[in-house]
Amino acid sequence: RAAADLVLTAPGLGVIVHAVEEARRIFERMTSYATFRITESMRVLLFMTLSILLFNFYPVTAIMVVLLAILNDIPIMLIAYDNVKTSEKPVRWNMPRVLTTSGILSVGGVISSFILFWFISRHLSLPEDTVRTMVFLKLLVGGHLTIFLTRNKGWLWENPFPNPGFFLALEGTQLIGTLFAVYGWIIPPIGWGKALVVWGYALVWLLILNVAKVLSYKIMDKKKLGRKKSEKELHETLVRA
Repeated sequence: RAAADLVLTAPGLGVIVHAVEEARRIFERMTSYATFRITESMRVLLFMTLSILLFNFYPVTAIMVVLLAILNDIPIMLIAYDNVKTSEKPVRWNMPRVLTTSGILSVGGVISSFILFWFISRHLSLPEDTVRTMVFLKLLVGGHLTIFLTRNKGWLWENPFPNPGFFLALEGTQLIGTLFAVYGWIIPPIGWGKALVVWGYALVWLLILNVAKVLSYKIMDKKKLGRKKSEKELHETLVRA
């Protein structure tokens, strides 16, 4: 045992199968975490930077940034316990795919935030404090909903149901952030009406981004299949030659 690379602690070879399955689940959780973290960082930074540079407007206050960081970190830590699909084939790290997916989701998030910002500030002419709180709530709710998009490569309803602890942490932090915005706990209040509008808007964009994500995966899979086919044809040509 001291010299062995691997020691079986249970009779039979089933423990090996279980170990492989658990390793693949861990890999899927790591991929989900990396995709979400890159997406969320790019989305918030791009939106805030462009808002300041293009409109000379600070979309969220320093307190809101701190709240976003705290409320985002709680469910992120529980991704390690989330329920995920177990791949039937060996998995490997594919950074270009992670970056492509993150880029699409982050750009979509930035576009949705700017549309909301333009509509409530320019069209409705709401006070700046109200605009900031609505943008804060959009960033929080939209960011948390993005986790549902990074849990697999397909549609939302194809995901396994989230781990109960992870789901409660995710929805609980969304609720806490909503209460902060509605009742004005250390940030300007917006009331339930405007908060529900932000929630509905974020849910609509959740479906739009889900479509964009699925299409991007299909395009990437098609290109990958095309490369494999070309490599196979080249190999067969060389063999015949």
